Amino acid sequence: MPSLVKELIHQELETAFDGVEGLVMVTFGGLSVQETEVIRGGVAAAGADFKMVHNKIAQKVLASKGLEFPEGTFEGNTGIAYGDAEATIGAAKILTDPKLKKAGKVKIKGGMLESNVLSASDATDLADVPDRDTLRAMMLGAISGPARSLVATINAVPGGLARVIQAHCDSEGGEG
Repeated sequence: MPSLVKELIHQELETAFDGVEGLVMVTFGGLSVQETEVIRGGVAAAGADFKMVHNKIAQKVLASKGLEFPEGTFEGNTGIAYGDAEATIGAAKILTDPKLKKAGKVKIKGGMLESNVLSASDATDLADVPDRDTLRAMMLGAISGPARSLVATINAVPGGLARVIQAHCDSEGGEG
C-alpha cells in the first residue's frame, strides 16, 4: 500500500503534467547549489517548469498518460522540465548549454513533444530548433526573396538601358 506522501506526490505530478505539450528529462550530479539555481532560473525564463521527481512515481504518471519510455530512462536522479512546446524547446536550449555540456554535469535522458516520446538524442536535438520569432523571420525571407529578385530584375532593364545610352553619349564625346 503506497504511503500518503507518495500518493500526494503522484497526484501533484498528474496535475502538473495535464495538458503538457512537451518535457525534457535530465540527470545531473556534481552541480553546486548556485549552478542548479542558474539552471532552474533559465528554465523558468524559457517559460517551462522544472521538478525533481521520484523515478517510479514519474514513470507511473507518464505511463498513465500513454508515454512509455525506454528501459533505463528512470535511473539515477531525474529532473523534468515541462510546459508548452515552445517552453520545452527553450528548456532544452538551457539544459544543453555548451558550458554544462563541457563540464558533463547535465545529461539529457529523453523527452516528449506533442505526445511523441523522444530518445535522449532527439530530446537534445530540440535545442537546435529555432524559436518562433526566428522561424517567422526565416519564412518571411523565403516568401519575400522571390519578389525581391523580381523587382531587382525589372529595375535592371531600365537601369541597363540608361547606362547603355550614357555610354554611347560618352563615347561620342557629346554632352547630355
